[in-house]
Amino acid sequence: MNNKKMDQDMPDIAKRIRRNIIELAHVSQGPHVGTALSCADILATLYFQVMDLDDWDKRDIGILSKGHGAMSLYATLAERGIIDKELLKGYCLNDGTLPAHLDRFAAKGIEVSAGSLGHGFCMGLGMAYGFKKAGSDRRVFAVVGDGECQEGSIWEGALFAPTMGLDNFSVVVDCNNLQGYGRPEDLCSFEPFVDKWKAFGWHAIEVDGHDHAALKHALTEPTGGKPRAVIARTTKGKGVPFMEDELVWHYYLVTEEIRIKALEAQQ
Repeated sequence: MNNKKMDQDMPDIAKRIRRNIIELAHVSQGPHVGTALSCADILATLYFQVMDLDDWDKRDIGILSKGHGAMSLYATLAERGIIDKELLKGYCLNDGTLPAHLDRFAAKGIEVSAGSLGHGFCMGLGMAYGFKKAGSDRRVFAVVGDGECQEGSIWEGALFAPTMGLDNFSVVVDCNNLQGYGRPEDLCSFEPFVDKWKAFGWHAIEVDGHDHAALKHALTEPTGGKPRAVIARTTKGKGVPFMEDELVWHYYLVTEEIRIKALEAQQ
């Protein structure tokens, strides 16, 4: 597929990913549908436009450090053809196929086990460092949450990456401005966010996290030898108007009635 055609297809790809997230949330009767919806455009852009996945043994590495958003990664991997869509039917069920939080042994394309916040980011840095030492041109992309950036391990890693010259590492922060118990600025503020990453020695840029073209540009522009930080401003529950920017969808379950309403309301 040529690049222009892929650019045109991105909204439909992201919409299919979101519809599968709704289905997964309904099948499992589990939480975190809002956080999965917020990063769907980020993952769609990474897996369909940015990451090199053609030679699996030499692939770029994609990590979802905010492991409670697992539904978004599963739906993206299925849409990309990396895992069989049949696996989605067993999400978060007893004796099922895919766990509620990421387990790297569960299926192809799950690069790390994640759920304890801050860990996936640092594991990705270790991978990027290993690739550098081995003289490999493989790259690592990690998606973290804004609330996750209150973890000390994030900032330890943020110091490590530029010191080691890890220009093969990119972090995308899914800034949906909601975490488990409220707004980040009310709980443990980290603004001015872009300035902090820059001060730590990163090539940092802020974009609309639902704009595929802006995300692609931010994830591919030269960084001058620095690690890359993309601060992606997103909306929790994106694509389902009655879920958007509502804290309750960190926890509320998708009943059959809500499933129907959410699929009908998909933007």
